[in-house]
This record gives sequence, C-alpha cells and structure tokens, in this order.
Amino acid sequence: MAVAVVVPSAGDAVTEGRIARWLVADGAAVKTDQNVFELETDKLTVEVPSPSAGLLKILVQAGEVVKVGQTVANVDPAAAPATKAEPTPASGGRQPPETRGADAPRSPEVRASPAAAAAIRDKDLDPAKLPATGPGGRITKEDVLAHLAGTPAETKPAEKNGPKPADKSLANVTAQVVPIQMPREAGVRETRQPMSMIRKRIAERLLDSKNTTATLTTFNEADMSAIQDLRAKYNERFEKKYGVKIGFMSVFVKAAIEALKAFPVVNARIDGPDIVQQHFYDIGVAVSTEKGLMVPVIRDADQLGFADIEKQIADVAKRARDGKVGMKDLEGGTFTITNGGIFGSMLSTPILNPPQTAILGMHAIQKRAVVVNDQIVIRPMMYLALSYDHRLLDGREAVQFLVRIKECLENPERMLFGV
Repeated sequence: MAVAVVVPSAGDAVTEGRIARWLVADGAAVKTDQNVFELETDKLTVEVPSPSAGLLKILVQAGEVVKVGQTVANVDPAAAPATKAEPTPASGGRQPPETRGADAPRSPEVRASPAAAAAIRDKDLDPAKLPATGPGGRITKEDVLAHLAGTPAETKPAEKNGPKPADKSLANVTAQVVPIQMPREAGVRETRQPMSMIRKRIAERLLDSKNTTATLTTFNEADMSAIQDLRAKYNERFEKKYGVKIGFMSVFVKAAIEALKAFPVVNARIDGPDIVQQHFYDIGVAVSTEKGLMVPVIRDADQLGFADIEKQIADVAKRARDGKVGMKDLEGGTFTITNGGIFGSMLSTPILNPPQTAILGMHAIQKRAVVVNDQIVIRPMMYLALSYDHRLLDGREAVQFLVRIKECLENPERMLFGV
C-alpha cells in the first residue's frame, strides 16, 4: 500500500506553501527520511523527507501552491529496490544521464544552493560540468552565471590553500560586492518570474510596518577604539578558550540589553489599546540570505556570555543561509539589530519589525578625524541609527537610549559593572 507524502506544518501561522522543487525525479527510488522536495512558505524554506522507502510517484508539480496536510506524492514500499536510493540531483528533479564520457561528475551527489539549482533547472545545465566554489564544494549562483558567461569562477583563497579557521562573527565580515548579472536570451529585453513566497511576505511586512507604525529614526556615532583595543588584546586567548572570535555583534547585543534595562519602554510593545511590558530580552539579529532577509532570535540574551552569544549568532546565521532555520528560530523577539556595515553601508534608516518598538542599525567602521580633548585625532567611527515607533516612544527616550548604547560601546567596562 502506498505511503502518502504530505505537506508538513511549518508553524501555527503557516497554512500553505509552494513546492519550490523536487529533489528526486518521478519514479526514483528513495530511502526513509531522504529529503524529496523543498517546501517554500512565506517565512522559510524547508526540505521535506520521505516517510518510507520505495518508489516515488509525484502528484503535484514544482511551482504549485499546496496546503498543509495535502498529499503531494506517494511512495510504494513494495517496489523498494534492494540497492540504495538513487543520488539526489541538484537540478530540481531531472535525472542525470545514465552514462557520461570523460566529463564524469566530481562525486555521486552534486550540491547546489537553492538559487543555483533554480538557474541550473531553468537553463537545463549539467551540474556535474559546473564549477563549485561554495563551501564544501557547493555550486553557487555566481558559479552558474560565470559558466553561462564563459568565464571561470573565482576560487576562494581559503579553498585553494586548504580550509582555514573562519571568523564566525557577522560583524567582522567585509562583504564581497558581486554585481547582479541575470542571464538572458539574446534579443530578449525583459523576463518575468513569480515572486517567491518569502519575498512576498517580506514585502507585505515592510509595507505593513510603514502603514501601521509612526516610525522615526535618530542617529549618533560611536568611537570604536575601545572595542577594537579589547579585541586585539584578548581575541587570541578568547578564541583558544571558546572556539570563536570576539565579534562586534555580541558587544552590540550586550550594549543593547544594558540600554533596554535602562529604558524598559523600548522593550515593550503595543497590543491593541494596551502596552505590554516584556521582562525578558530576546534579541533578533538580521541575516541576509539568498531567499531574503531573516531575523533569527537569540533567546534570553541577557543570561548569556559573550562567547555563548557569538556561538548562537554563528549557528543561526549559518542555518538561515543554508535554508535549515526553523520557525521557532524566527518567532518572537523584543528588539532587533541589523548590520548594514558588512555590505559597506555608511548610514541607513532601518525599518521596524512589528510588533517591536525599535530596531538598531549598525554601519561600516571608518577612520575619521574627530575632536578629542580639543585635539584633532583619527579614530575608527561608526554611525548608529535607531528607528522607533513614536506611538510608544518619545524622542527623549529614543535619543537617551541610543546615547546609552554609545556610552557602552565607548566604555565597555560599564557593561561589566552595570553602571
């Protein structure tokens, strides 16, 4: 008797999704718990496993919208072969050719990012012939574009010379700016494709934030000399003991918590006619992924040390970019921090993440001439931005809150003594 493959629940608020792609071909043999399709919802993308071993019969094609609990495929256990399941193709459901010539694949399984897999499927490319410069031999979108353009993909130095310890802090990374070059057919002036469910949801939430909150932004700047000096002094011993480097993000999380404790109204939210004061500190950290912006939440961050915060940030950021973040990672949050500085942003106005009352924007550190004790000196400076809901937070509290963060950054010892 066939076993149904159904659309799983991805959270209380999620009732439907879209089959982004099938990870195995129709009629292919699958193993129990082998991922068979990728489900895209308005919040995240998850891979759904097979409930049984056998031959897969696809009932719903990729790109179609499905409901939670809907049967999208059947697995026939009676037809399960004695041999292991066929390798999972990265081309969205197409079976690889049975034979190949000298251009044999690098391995039985070819890995590709979701964006790369979509491009491979659209252009009907052979993934085994594509370069793979991503982590762990993963094919990236840039690899596909480089192949279409006829130029070799750039291999990262760390992969040329063997793996090197990665700096896991989000705030320590200088992002490589890659121009977006979408492939197109000769003579075609424009192309059209459906907006992903995640992008639709992001658009809806941004518009909802703009239309339902009275958002203002206040700015300040911080001298990052003290933080940089501490990192230079203790980073080696810190990394040796905890396995992670001292990042800027953990310092900003701690500084934000100190400011939230000093100004509790910033940690509150509006619920209808009521003001709900939250006595816990769940800090959201915005992460840019190929699918769009996600905000995983660090729970009870006030009870964590710097090393624990750095480890959690590195973990949720990696899972978000790999498409393995869960709904529980994204739900809730009392305050959000976003770091446009890793992309080179000097100044921006972050958009609120309702129902939160405020969001802090970090920016690039630049050496600038400033006046200290009536002397012109060169210091590493960062612009700070705080967007807040004026319905709950007045300008005085918002400005003082941001000043408190500035003071904690410029005098980090204050965070140790709570003064």
